[in-house]
Amino acid sequence: QVQLVESGGGLVQPGGSLRLSCAASIRTLNMYTMGWFRQAPGKEREFVAGLSWSGGVPDYADSVKGRFTISRDNAENTVYLQMNSLKTEDTAVYYCAARRGTTIRTPAYEYWGQGTQVTVSS
Repeated sequence: QVQLVESGGGLVQPGGSLRLSCAASIRTLNMYTMGWFRQAPGKEREFVAGLSWSGGVPDYADSVKGRFTISRDNAENTVYLQMNSLKTEDTAVYYCAARRGTTIRTPAYEYWGQGTQVTVSS
């Protein structure tokens, strides 16, 4: 069983930055494809960014491309989401997820964190 715990959310003004962290309870994080998703009030959960366990180019939703960066530290069993130039429409609960397999942009992740709230407001 993989447990994921997100942190780093909060309230930030438009144009500001936040870095989300996702700590995993396993020592073999490098064997999992990791993704970040978000869900805004009244909307469906959507893909934000992901990294395959096999390496390669990260995948980003068009809405965050150029502003968000996903990275992983396998030694620390942690995945990060650096969010810059935040907009009010980025307000959502952000979830970290893990799956075996190489496909990044799929809802079929096996393990999910509880989420962390990000609010972008002036």
